[in-house]
Amino acid sequence: MLWAGRSAVEIAAAVRHGDVAPETVVEEHLQVIAERDPRLGAFRLVRARAVEEARAVRKRRDLADLPLAGVPVAVKDNLEVAGEACRHGSAATSAAPARDDHPAVARLRAAGAVVVGLTNLPELGLVGFGDSAFGTVRNPWDLSRTAGGSSSGAAAAVSAGMVPIALGNDGMGSLRIPAACCGVLALKPGPGVVPPPVNDWRGLTENGPLAWSVADLSLTLSVLAADQGLAESWRTGSRTEPTRPMLRSVWADDGDDETWEHRPIRPDAHGPFDLRVAYAPQPLPAGLSMDREFRAAVEAAAETLRVAGHTIVEHEERLPAWLGPATIAAWLARSGEAADGLDRGRLERRSRALGRAGRVLARLSLDGTKGRERWRDYGADRWFGDADVLITPTLAAVPPRADGWARRGLLSTVLANARYAPATGPWNMCGWPALSVPIATHSTGLPIAVQLIAPPGGEPHLLGLAAQLTTAHPAVRPPGHSL
Repeated sequence: MLWAGRSAVEIAAAVRHGDVAPETVVEEHLQVIAERDPRLGAFRLVRARAVEEARAVRKRRDLADLPLAGVPVAVKDNLEVAGEACRHGSAATSAAPARDDHPAVARLRAAGAVVVGLTNLPELGLVGFGDSAFGTVRNPWDLSRTAGGSSSGAAAAVSAGMVPIALGNDGMGSLRIPAACCGVLALKPGPGVVPPPVNDWRGLTENGPLAWSVADLSLTLSVLAADQGLAESWRTGSRTEPTRPMLRSVWADDGDDETWEHRPIRPDAHGPFDLRVAYAPQPLPAGLSMDREFRAAVEAAAETLRVAGHTIVEHEERLPAWLGPATIAAWLARSGEAADGLDRGRLERRSRALGRAGRVLARLSLDGTKGRERWRDYGADRWFGDADVLITPTLAAVPPRADGWARRGLLSTVLANARYAPATGPWNMCGWPALSVPIATHSTGLPIAVQLIAPPGGEPHLLGLAAQLTTAHPAVRPPGHSL
């Protein structure tokens, strides 16, 4: 294999320069998927037509300008891909093919990416696990453990080297949780950066990228956001402004014939940048525990960034006690709405239980709306303080076992999610961007990740810090999946 396991940046450059045909790249990745996915269950559908679509990329007149030329990408199976059914991890959904691409998928394809498959997720994306009617997604680091959720298959596919980048979404941590479980990068952007899913859980959910390298994450975000100024943010911690109109159709889907070219980065733009970074090894309210090794990883990340030249301060205050119940209530209320129009008799026990609880809370006006407004309007800003970025653990405990969660009832489902992944939801409640970065290995042999959080518009800061962290703490492939 020459191209499977390479970064999206490397693949796209080679395709643009004519060093490799995009169909060769796609064929190699399909072969890797065929070899590895039977054990992992990351894909619901592998697209044989991807080879033909790769040939079409090679024939494009704008090939030399495509930022993701020939790059294989996996798409979470709750986003529309033209010609394929969008099943949302549920047997209760329609098997009819989608007529059009979701706008985020369309932007990837316009940039030259090739969709090689649709990845599994828990039913309707409701939980932080990876089991559904279409199988169980297993963690590439330990097949007995969950890959997380709800972008389960997307994270597992990137982690196992089956694709360099994937597209998922995040409603209460559904990008960051599986990324942390599987040892890859994922970014939940703030509102308005990337076109959201059709059902965006009343603004809680954002689409975003998963990747193996920060350069790939930054490039993919720039394509999804139709903002080429984000492509080099990982180098500088800031946007690179575009200049003259030249090739805009690559990036936007508004019918305009223009696109944008990068302004050349100044030599000094690659140098150090100084941010005020706070770190909170245990941000959870009293009663919620945090793994000792996860706390130590946050402290190590803070020290790494201090050495890199940033101002580091400890954030000792815990998240407010009222925020946890409000976040759970918002999650359950959106779960109650997710099954609207579906045959509830065909839903899993877990989904029915979550939905019933959500509908009851909505009728009682206890759906988390007041808490969300309080946190979004002023609570998050006051608690965050004067830092530019905050570091916390992404998870609170190592990923639980993979099997059997769909048969669980309400209480066990809520408790399992709250015990291992309670640190991500608050940042959906206020809409702030957040990024999960793998930084170490746990004594269990599983990866450890930290979460970087910034106020609105802070995506470039997150990418720049993630690059510094991964330089100091290089990611490793899971055992048995090195290339």
